[in-house]
Amino acid sequence: MDEAKKSVVTRFAPSPTGLFHIGSARTALFNYLYARKHNGKFILRVEDTDKTRSEKQYEDDIISGLKWLGLEWDEFHRQSERTEVYKKYLQKLLDEDKAYLDGKAIRFKNPNKKVVFNDLIRGEISTQTDDVGDFVIAKDLDAPLFHFTVVVDDYEMGVTDIIRGEDHIPNTPRHILLQEALGFDVPNYVHLPLILGADRSKISKRHGAASLNEYKKMGYLPEAIINFISFIGWNPGDEREIFSKDELVKEFSLERIQKSAGIFNMERLDWYNREYLKKLPMKDLEIHVAEELKTKDKIFVKKITPIIADRINKISDIGELKNGELSFFFNDPEYAKEMLLWKPARPSGGKETGLENTKKHLEEVVKFLNGLNESEFVSDKIKEAIWNYAEKEGRGNVLWPMRAALTGLDKSPDPFAVAGVLGKEKTIKRLKYAVEKI
Repeated sequence: MDEAKKSVVTRFAPSPTGLFHIGSARTALFNYLYARKHNGKFILRVEDTDKTRSEKQYEDDIISGLKWLGLEWDEFHRQSERTEVYKKYLQKLLDEDKAYLDGKAIRFKNPNKKVVFNDLIRGEISTQTDDVGDFVIAKDLDAPLFHFTVVVDDYEMGVTDIIRGEDHIPNTPRHILLQEALGFDVPNYVHLPLILGADRSKISKRHGAASLNEYKKMGYLPEAIINFISFIGWNPGDEREIFSKDELVKEFSLERIQKSAGIFNMERLDWYNREYLKKLPMKDLEIHVAEELKTKDKIFVKKITPIIADRINKISDIGELKNGELSFFFNDPEYAKEMLLWKPARPSGGKETGLENTKKHLEEVVKFLNGLNESEFVSDKIKEAIWNYAEKEGRGNVLWPMRAALTGLDKSPDPFAVAGVLGKEKTIKRLKYAVEKI
């Protein structure tokens, strides 16, 4: 297959009859990558001739989704504004007796021949078109239908390569019949495999969000989505997994698109997003954290962001952490006093002696922390202040009750990091509360 062609023109041609979803986004991406790789042209064409089902909100959803992904187009067309162009070609077919009026429709006169075309993924596809019959191409001269408008637009816009979903394979013979009847060149055809859910059923809402903009709301990054969908049914032929959009342009090739269905896997998307979140500069992540936590406290945000960064797959997880795993940063924890006991070191004398020792350790920790001023109250300095005492008395005996008093949890970030985020006042208040509890 020779991909080194001049003046490649591809198009993404959605109908604005529903939300912009992952399957459409992949089709748009592959068209974009192929055009950019060959320094060609990428056209966005809204196919809105179905006036009853087309809606402006869906067109807006498609456009905003493409912009968010950074898939810039070179030309934009709306079929509903091109009626005069189609009328000219419809009249030509009627004049040449290649189409005819039939009641309330214009039908194409099918020559009932065998159509053979070479699909760049599937190889040669041959269809006998007798069973298609004389198919409808317009309701009247002012109301052309999908099969006709697609063929005319692809010719008029100079489209060289049609990259679309495999559900269009049955349409291709009709389009080739029309191209031949109108004297148009037949473009190259590439039919992409379907995307299936992990259970190998057709992808639906239960496999993930319904529309691309939902992924945006959930806090996935566009770079992660691009990388993820590029790997559904395509691969670079080696072990690399992380590709920027520019790297994908460089590496993309139609030859590496697989024939079998691509699998949509949410865990994989989460993995990609986590990898891209790790690359995000901390100051950018701080903006997201402040928005999700609805706080203007810049110092608190700066302190808590590194702790949050290790625990999220997507931006919307930040809100879940606030109400779940990291809720102790926002609300004083509640716990039974037994929680403060470092169980492995519980003395033979029983619980009361253990609690007395725990109380003593907590009081000592408060003294050490009181010796730090507010500007020194950061994780490293807090650790420095307590460490020698903890080594002497047993780290578990000292640090377990400190952690429990600050978080109320068995598992949490280390107590020095927690204290650093909480600040001196809240930390000492919680430690004193634990002492009182005992």
